[in-house]
Amino acid sequence: MEDPRPKMQEALKEAMKNRDAQRRNVIRLTQSAIKQVEIDTRKELSTEDVVAILQKEAKSRRESIDEMTAAGRTETAAEAEAELRILEEFLPQQLSRAEVEALVQQAIAETGASSPADMGKVMGKLMPQVKGRADGGMVSQVVRESLSQ
Repeated sequence: MEDPRPKMQEALKEAMKNRDAQRRNVIRLTQSAIKQVEIDTRKELSTEDVVAILQKEAKSRRESIDEMTAAGRTETAAEAEAELRILEEFLPQQLSRAEVEALVQQAIAETGASSPADMGKVMGKLMPQVKGRADGGMVSQVVRESLSQ
């Protein structure tokens, strides 16, 4: 997994040259979140830590989009969607549902899971493999569906 910080710095410079205020602001806020965690923990963050912060920011935008859409605030929801697209540029390529399903089947075979009660074993085996590359909720849903068949 490649560190997104240099790519973010280049994108920030480009946004400033192009006078793209929204892009510049999203990148700066994300860099500030990363820096704040470094200050709070008093250590330099690893690539995985930075990706986790980016995922947290993206998840926050997704939740905002859902809430704003439900409240009928389509203009602010569209703004949050634009911010989400900017953040997704710096996240690692996400696994498709089909790829996750294949990994789930492999994990089920390796753990010998046969019922929904074995979901913890499968998730424990699977999450280190998909960390940063797939949404945990989607992975959990696929595992649940696969084990209940």
